[in-house]
Parts: sequence; structure tokens; C-alpha cells
Amino acid sequence: MKGFNTRFAHRIACLLLAMLAGVVLAGAVTAAEPAAEPDPASPDPAARGAYILRAAGCATCHTDVAGGGAFLAGGRMLSSPWGAIAAPNITPDPETGIGGWTDEDFVRALRDGKSPEGRTYYPAFPYTAYAGMKREDMLDLKAYLDTVEPVVAANKPHELRFPFSVRLFLHPWRWLFFDREPEAVIPIEDERLARGRYLVETLGHCAECHTPRNMLGALKRDPHLAGSRYGPGGISVPNITPDAETGIGSWSEIDLAFFLRTGFTPYGDDVQGEMREAIDDGLRHLTQEDLEAMAAYLKALPAIRNPVSPTPSPPPAFSSGSDW
Repeated sequence: MKGFNTRFAHRIACLLLAMLAGVVLAGAVTAAEPAAEPDPASPDPAARGAYILRAAGCATCHTDVAGGGAFLAGGRMLSSPWGAIAAPNITPDPETGIGGWTDEDFVRALRDGKSPEGRTYYPAFPYTAYAGMKREDMLDLKAYLDTVEPVVAANKPHELRFPFSVRLFLHPWRWLFFDREPEAVIPIEDERLARGRYLVETLGHCAECHTPRNMLGALKRDPHLAGSRYGPGGISVPNITPDAETGIGSWSEIDLAFFLRTGFTPYGDDVQGEMREAIDDGLRHLTQEDLEAMAAYLKALPAIRNPVSPTPSPPPAFSSGSDW
């Protein structure tokens, strides 16, 4: 009973903190909001696309909030052990953005990681996950982006070290690691779990941060979502498999959905850094049904024991920046 009372008290504290956070977030510095809260059931493709934008985390990477950049106008430097990638302008400006792209150009970028000119994108743009997006979601997202205020903002050059600065080396990397139809981690027959998988693995591309990588920057298959000592910016990222000791095994689905909405854990802690941005700019805009589907999927994954040691500061290999 004592443990139950303690846990109950923690949840009450989290609820009060979340209510306070709701007031604070209203004035917080985050990527700009669409005119209205995104609606995935809207008959308007652009409104549905605004929801996909939030679920896919586009605003966080493509808006340079720290540098005072305009919404989705790019400019943010995404750091990695191999150098920094400059996020591009995805507003509909025809010269510096994607205003001249056709629907097929856009689909090709998301599904194949190729520009309209055929240039291969670096996988810091998570097309390795977006390749699994439904075509209608891609087109809805494009419909929304076409409504965004065009911004003239030339794309910054990447700051990658040799040999990673040579795009030619991306071809063998893609041959080794890029799978347009990745195998499901668990067999999916339940509709709710299938929706959760789509949100976690494809749109949310959670593995990009929560799965360790090999020396060539590809995600390791076995410790899927089991955390990484060197995540975005070189900072450790936790294990989000349902392992009781090292993951989220002690969290309920309600705990998880609450965390994805607010950033507060069942123990009263609040998340900071890149995950806070992912929540503020994306996850908190999703429907409760979708957050619960994500929680159900995460709880259904195989539990992987992987204690992730905290990284006190980014290692020297990471350049300035906050994401990769």
C-alpha cells in the first residue's frame, strides 16, 4: 500500500506540474505553430498535413529557433560524430525552398532520399524511416507545406569531415543499410498496435535517437530502441524498451502517454534537451488516441536489457549543434 500511495502521489505531482507547464509552454520559445491545432481527421489535406508535420517532427529540425530563424526555413546545424549537417529550407519559396517541387519530387525525397536533381541526401534526414510513410500522408504533408509562408533563406553548407563530405560514399552505405521496407520488430495484427508502430517507427523515427549506431552511422538491429550512450549532440539517450531494470518496464501505458504529452515521468522528473523539443514541437499536438497507441506499441516490444551510462558532456568528436 505504501508503494501505491507513493506512486499515486507522484502522479498527482506530475499532473499539477503538467498544468503549470501548459501555462509556461504557451509562451515558450519553440518552433511556430500552425494557425490551428492539427486535425488528422479533417477533410482538408493541408490540415491533415499539419498533423503529419507534428507527428514526423519536421518543425524541430527545420526551424532554427536558437538562431531566430523563420518557421521551417532551415539553418539549424545538426551535429554528429562525422561533422554537422545543415537542415534545409522547406518553405515553398521557389528559389531557396521547395516551392518548385512537384508532388513526385517530394515523394521521392521521403521515400528514396533523393533530391529533384537526383542528388543523394545524407541520412541525417531520416528518409530511412520516412520510406515507410503512406503515400497519402506524404501528399498531405506536401499540401500543408505549400500553405506555409515562403521564406527566402539560402541553405547553409554542411560541415562534414573527409571522407564523409564525399557524397559518393553514400551509395555503398545505402546498399548496405537502406531498406525501403524494413521488417517489423514484432508481428502486427492488432490495429491499435499497427498505428503505434507507424507513429513510433516511421513518422516519429524514434529509433534514430534511441537505437545505438555502428561505426558507419547505421542503426544496429539487435538493440532496437534500447538506448544509446552517444545520441543527439553526443548525449546519452535512454532505453525505451519495456525492460524492468534498464528501460520503461515499470511504466504503465498511461504513464507513457502522459509523458509523451507533457514530458513528465511517473516519478516527477521532467525531460529536457532534444526530447523536450520533440514533445513541444510535435508530440503534444497529437491526439490522445495516437499517444496511447504509441505507448501500447512500446510496451509490446521485446524487453532488452541495456544499461545506458550517462554522458556528462558531448565527446570531442561532436561539433557544435544540438541534434543529429
